[in-house]
Amino acid sequence: MFSQTSCVLLLLLLIEICIAGDTHPPQYSHYDPITTQHLFCDQCPSGTYVHDDCTLDRETQCRPCPRNHYSDTWNPTYECQFCNAVCKELQYVKQECNSTHNKVCECVEGHYLYFEFCVAHTKCPPGYGTAQAGTPETDSVCKKCPKGTFSDVTSAYAVCQPHTDCEKQGLRTKTTGDYENDAVCEENAQESTHTCDLDISLCEEALFRLPVDLPNWITLLAQGLPGKKVTAQQTEWIKQSYDPKDQPFYLFKIWKAQNIAHYSSYPFIQGEDCRNYSSIFLNLNLPGKDITGLVQGLQGKKIDQTDLENAMKKCDPSKQILKLLSLWREKNNGNTINALNLLKTRNLKKALRRRMKKLKLLLNGDSMYKLHQKFLETIVNQTRNKNGEISCL
Repeated sequence: MFSQTSCVLLLLLLIEICIAGDTHPPQYSHYDPITTQHLFCDQCPSGTYVHDDCTLDRETQCRPCPRNHYSDTWNPTYECQFCNAVCKELQYVKQECNSTHNKVCECVEGHYLYFEFCVAHTKCPPGYGTAQAGTPETDSVCKKCPKGTFSDVTSAYAVCQPHTDCEKQGLRTKTTGDYENDAVCEENAQESTHTCDLDISLCEEALFRLPVDLPNWITLLAQGLPGKKVTAQQTEWIKQSYDPKDQPFYLFKIWKAQNIAHYSSYPFIQGEDCRNYSSIFLNLNLPGKDITGLVQGLQGKKIDQTDLENAMKKCDPSKQILKLLSLWREKNNGNTINALNLLKTRNLKKALRRRMKKLKLLLNGDSMYKLHQKFLETIVNQTRNKNGEISCL
């Protein structure tokens, strides 16, 4: 029994000695001229320097570093180092000089240090995605998009996105996607020969392009939309690829593409507010050339003649203009609301000019604002019910 107790005590003593040894400051050799002995003195900790060496009767005397000086490790030096770092062009002060650190400079966002100069991160061209995002110290790394994915932007951050699966949306593939372009879908010929569904995408675009004064709105929107969620990776790609005011609309487009079932039943997107837009063009009896001339007057790429003819043939007059505006958006991946505001209407027929003016008022007026507020309330409530509370509000 005595032997076991002694072993335990000895073990505890050894552990204590080891711990004490680990925390003991490093030492340096010092010749003491008074005693003519070589002494081992404790070094001074970071933020201080040696003011007086140790003696047989006294430990090392340390003093704090003066202003604009530092020491970043245990040291046996008699003075601190001067803070000599100078931030160059395209650098900012990440950490000011203090007693334990020199000033730290770092390249501004979107740049990295290359031979003492801050250089912009390499932007991956269309057909290539960012395999490794750049840092203040390293450049971005681009990689060709693998089969089944694409990137249609030039960006130092955007990753390759999967091609849209037209069959999953009940559509057929009009154009197969490649490394630089997404697949283009269209309605199956048998289903679309005699019908033209009301296209409310212009209303949706106006809804999602209205500004929202909420922190992290794009993240909140991704969480609040029902059905299959837009992933964090997709959300980040949108943030890096588009202007902040356009991000909600493009997030909605991704969500819509992968949630056909939820989309068809979502009340504030498929509601009467958006459907009433078609009533603007009821009883608009104009030649087809006047209507197609309106849409072809929009800036950007022109709609293919075949698509124009199909839309005019399948859609009744109240739906034709909205359908053609949707075709223009798909062709240009552009901002239809802005394009309409820039459209010159003085050469249009009087009846069409009045209808277009009314359309602009509806897209930018109180009814759209009220619909937008209603939609915001729904998204916020859905997220609150799911998460309990919304930390970003």
